[in-house]
Amino acid sequence: MIFNFVILMSITTVFGHAGHDDGIEKAFTKNDIVPDVVDHPPTHVASVKYSKGDVNLGNELAPVDVRKQPEISYPADEKKYYTLIMTDPDAPSRANPTRREFRHWLVVNIPGSDVSKGEVISAYVGSGPPKDTGLHRYIFLVYEQPGKLSFDEKFTSDREVGTRPLFSSRKFAEKYKLELNAGNYYQAQYDDSVPDLHKQLGLGQPTPAKV
Repeated sequence: MIFNFVILMSITTVFGHAGHDDGIEKAFTKNDIVPDVVDHPPTHVASVKYSKGDVNLGNELAPVDVRKQPEISYPADEKKYYTLIMTDPDAPSRANPTRREFRHWLVVNIPGSDVSKGEVISAYVGSGPPKDTGLHRYIFLVYEQPGKLSFDEKFTSDREVGTRPLFSSRKFAEKYKLELNAGNYYQAQYDDSVPDLHKQLGLGQPTPAKV
């Protein structure tokens, strides 16, 4: 009996808490991601790695360091499909988020955790916070889908703004009955690389927002 109990406890430790971080609830709540973007924090922390730095529940990264698409991993059932969202709820500023949310990346029908095999709706673009708008929150959300779905949103390339502004992660999840599984976020503020991103998106020179 003692042996069986030890084995059971070991299985619970390895599988019951895999990918789970007790700090994610605090991190998502203290920085108002709950309720600004989602109604409750995710269960798991998504691993988000840029070549010049990792995302770690609210750490600050420079826009110049997040220009290229990161590598992402998260706990997943390889037989299920997932949706990945990267969003900025602080557009044009956290104090005056009249363009909330700005969608930076949207990939759907991801088989398991292989993001590269998902269907891209919005191609990845890095952080481009306008000058004098302070820190912006850049949030990664991974949702479990009820199955493979047909999405009616049109594709947006990395050379256009398209329908990126005024996005709602909450409404998108409700529309497709998605269940929040994992997440992470970093913060960033203006640096000298931002004008290049704005030019790429056809926005011209970034102008300070009214805060």
